[in-house]
Amino acid sequence: MSDIFYTKDHEWIKVNGNEGIVGITAYASEQLGDIVFVELPQKGTIFDQGKDVAVIESVKAASEIYNPTSGEIIEINSSLEENPEIINDDPLLAGWLYKIKISNSEELKNLMNEEDYKKLIEG
Repeated sequence: MSDIFYTKDHEWIKVNGNEGIVGITAYASEQLGDIVFVELPQKGTIFDQGKDVAVIESVKAASEIYNPTSGEIIEINSSLEENPEIINDDPLLAGWLYKIKISNSEELKNLMNEEDYKKLIEG
């Protein structure tokens, strides 16, 4: 079973056991507009919760991506380096950014569920 959590900065993390897949929400993708470049973290790098780990550049702006939980980057979506527009096309599936080995699952309590995230973006 996997659970999806959201940050106030519009990242999502799909958690399965002690691993998570991280990306940006459809809302964030729409706000950014056409994505033209993605700078992903290095595999093996360890980040704390809330630290900036990646950068997404669009025709409108550059946006930092913040780590939803502490942990080690175990895989990156290298297809985004050649085709960053995948994020615009499918931010919740094919447009994932990286996978992380979660070091402190207690930090998930700091994140929002889907219902709370919808309230945030509608508010």
